[in-house]
Amino acid sequence: LIEVARLGSLVISLFSTLPSHKIFKMARFGVALLCLLALQNEVSAFGVVKQSTSVNYGLPSSTQLFAEGSKILMPALSSTMKEGKVVSWLKNEGDEIEAGEAIMVVESDKADMDVEAFEDGFIAKIIIGEGEMAPVGEAVALIASSEDEIEAVAAGGVGEEAAPAAVEEAAPAGGAPAAGPPDVEFSQIDMPALSSTMKEGKVVSWLKAEGDPIEAGEAIMVVESDKADMDVEAFDEGFLAAIITEEGDSGTVGAPVALIAANEADIPALKEYAASLSGAPAPAASAPAAAAAPAAAAAPKKVAAAPAVATGDRVVASPMAKKLAEEKGIDISTVAGTGPNGRITAGDVEAASSGGAAPAKKAAAPAKPSWTPAEGVIAATPMARVAAKKAKIDLSTIQGTGSFGRVTLDDVKMATGEKQPERKKAAGGAPAPELPDGFVPFSGMQNAVSNAMVGTLTVPAFRVSTDIEMTAFEALYQKVKPNGISVSALITKAVALAIERHPIINSAYSPQDGGGTLFKKDINIAMAVAIDGGLITPTLNYANERPVAELAENWKELVGKAKSGTL
Repeated sequence: LIEVARLGSLVISLFSTLPSHKIFKMARFGVALLCLLALQNEVSAFGVVKQSTSVNYGLPSSTQLFAEGSKILMPALSSTMKEGKVVSWLKNEGDEIEAGEAIMVVESDKADMDVEAFEDGFIAKIIIGEGEMAPVGEAVALIASSEDEIEAVAAGGVGEEAAPAAVEEAAPAGGAPAAGPPDVEFSQIDMPALSSTMKEGKVVSWLKAEGDPIEAGEAIMVVESDKADMDVEAFDEGFLAAIITEEGDSGTVGAPVALIAANEADIPALKEYAASLSGAPAPAASAPAAAAAPAAAAAPKKVAAAPAVATGDRVVASPMAKKLAEEKGIDISTVAGTGPNGRITAGDVEAASSGGAAPAKKAAAPAKPSWTPAEGVIAATPMARVAAKKAKIDLSTIQGTGSFGRVTLDDVKMATGEKQPERKKAAGGAPAPELPDGFVPFSGMQNAVSNAMVGTLTVPAFRVSTDIEMTAFEALYQKVKPNGISVSALITKAVALAIERHPIINSAYSPQDGGGTLFKKDINIAMAVAIDGGLITPTLNYANERPVAELAENWKELVGKAKSGTL
């Protein structure tokens, strides 16, 4: 309104200076100018609303009327979701974001899920803080296209937006009423609303096959929305009983695409129910045995096929791979995919740009599908991201133990020391050995040893080694061994005589009188003796002056006292 008022004042001032026959033309010009202003509030797709467009109307002032920005809306993460709670922002105001990068964690009526950015830019303003709720379709943050426009976009605020239209529930095919659900415990996977403008989605790839066990939070399929390909996670644990919407088929938002059985034994009943949902004829329960065999042979059955690069005329690739291929000028249809069912990943594009070809996968027997996150994306559960952010831990430093190597909340807790890793059971079901745990105080001797060892850490040390010919020593030892002289006594005497010849070895630095060398007159040799619970070093005093036989007798006495605790 301020800008309109300014324009009005400008038009009036112009009118006062013009002849009367030109006033009508200028009035038309003013109306057209105001219409241009109204056209700036345009709405773009994928739930991102253009706030305005940078424009200059050639007015005397060079100031632009608006800064360019877009809104991040609270997404509809399920067909029943009416509002969502921002669990955590993974980016702060002023941070740079890229398309496909997770920027926040939203709690829906089903589970916590990461929400990705759909365009590059900078977080200009966070409108809905952590822990706050917002209805689906309401703006939760503003994105500026450049860092210079952050302040202008943040000051622009948020306008009123119309809530997205409610999604109509899909009726069963053929207009016939669907058969009642079986009396078993199961859950239904519906086509999710991956954006506020999404009306239908296409199943690009199933990451699980019928009969496979699945876990809550595990990626089970890839869905193409009106903007991008995105992985869809399971909300419940169980078994994938029946796939209703096959790869390459589309379904309206909220329509069932698969059924999950809580128990593996209930899969046949749910397959029959799934046939009624998809409009396919239900299998006859009481068919004759003779006719059952050929029918079973003719029934279409999923077999492991060689990875296909495309489904129909469409190239199956991750959003990051498509963006990277466009940046590098590579025809993505020529890139061999190594992802699930031949899906092209960012790593495949990088390999193609460097001249290397991705190794082709061999067709294999049914195997568990693999999933590789896009390049630069760390696979982690939403709760793990929140915990890592609070603990200020880099997720890339944590080894994930979840499905497909995903970092779980337990992995983060183990990294912070909040939780200890589970101990593996011994083979054969044997009980785990009882090992000591907790603090045990030192004994008096252990304290003395510890203090002595710690004290040596402040002393500079170096080691010199050399080879010594021991033939003469061995001959001497064999000669005096019958007299009770040990090898330890002989080595002690040899070391003492060497020190006597080179007294610098038995010296130390002293700061006395500005610094100097402090020689030790006495040559005392200590040798370590291992005892129960510690280490002790009995000392042979004046070793250079005493005969070797006396040293041997004294050493034997000292070792005996050390081991008996009477030294």
